[in-house]
Amino acid sequence: MAFATVPEFRNPEGPLYHGGALAYALLAYGFGMAGLFQESWLVNALSTLLLGHGMTVAAYMIHECGHNTIFKQNTNNARLGKTLTWLCGAAYGTYEDIRYKHFRHHVDVDDVVWFDYERYFKEHPVALRIIETLEWWYIPAHDLLMHAIMVFTSFAIPERRDQRARNVTVILIRGSIFFAVLYFYPKVALLYTVAYMIMMTILRFMDSLQHDYGYHLTLFTKETPPRKGDYEFEREHTFSNPQSLDIEWLNWFTLNFGFHNAHHAKPITPWWKLPAVHHELFGDDPTIVIPFWSQLKIFHKFRVTRVNGGSADRDAADADAWGSEFLKAAREGRVSGGNAASFLTSF
Repeated sequence: MAFATVPEFRNPEGPLYHGGALAYALLAYGFGMAGLFQESWLVNALSTLLLGHGMTVAAYMIHECGHNTIFKQNTNNARLGKTLTWLCGAAYGTYEDIRYKHFRHHVDVDDVVWFDYERYFKEHPVALRIIETLEWWYIPAHDLLMHAIMVFTSFAIPERRDQRARNVTVILIRGSIFFAVLYFYPKVALLYTVAYMIMMTILRFMDSLQHDYGYHLTLFTKETPPRKGDYEFEREHTFSNPQSLDIEWLNWFTLNFGFHNAHHAKPITPWWKLPAVHHELFGDDPTIVIPFWSQLKIFHKFRVTRVNGGSADRDAADADAWGSEFLKAAREGRVSGGNAASFLTSF
């Protein structure tokens, strides 16, 4: 995956913003991992948080790579994206699969998937109860299920059987390292797992409220997407959930991913320019975004019922809210949102 020449950034500010984000992700990962081996539990705790956030930023940089916002040459974006999947534990499948599914989301104006988790939970009620119980304790069990499928992607998904050799190789490499650490340094393995769940929680927290439409099982089918190219529908059913409109740097925590309307309006905009695009589209109108405290309220209140689409809590949540009504209900903390959504899971 080595670069033949020094890649040229697409934007003049790229070395500062993209370079800074990459440097932070790598340093946070390195120092975070090193801190897990220390004896001090305070250092361990801070390092776990640092590692979790470093992996989160690396994940959002994969998203930037997917949209080719970092380097001028698309091949260099792909090389970097493939490298970063190793940091995020998403290298079991291919970077191309991640990018393909994400672009289907943009082009089809849909949540395009292979795995029908609602059907799975209906057919496996015990698994549903276990996951709901763990989710009550804020353990991202639904995401762990999705990532388990990702680990064994070539075995679980028939259309990806041709990736089996690569899949097994990655499992052996990452698995041998993890179990060696688990055997010799069990505390480190435990804290790494916690850091990984922090990353998963942040990613799904951000994705949960950004669209109000459900998923369709069209990832590997040839049927014509009914909303393909319907960007008016996209605008009406895409929502922004930044950390803050007043303190812009707080949104750097997730590389401005909360300015989601801006991202969908101009998908090749690099992350640091998204607030300006948002302002261009909506001005300073605070009613167009979902306040952070409402996001926290929704995340806490519907953490169990959200596992199965919020259908079990229709009296408490506006499960049928749509478009502008969804935005209004979300601003008031009255929707459950989606669950276990992440561009890292390419199925």
